[in-house]
Amino acid sequence: MSIIATIMNSATGQPIQKMTFGRMPKPWISFNLQSGELVTAERIEVRKPAPGKFVAPVEIWVTPKAPD
Repeated sequence: MSIIATIMNSATGQPIQKMTFGRMPKPWISFNLQSGELVTAERIEVRKPAPGKFVAPVEIWVTPKAPD
């Protein structure tokens, strides 16, 4: 079962994009955003599923470089 995670910006608290992983990502994972920028996870949060749901929301917090 794949994991669908929301990539969150640590600086602004806003979601950047959704991404699918084959398994639960490790806390030190590095990956490329849709923009091509390489980022490293700062923290991974797994929240409680909504009542009556099975899938738990996963958030991966990263700090992308500021646009020049």
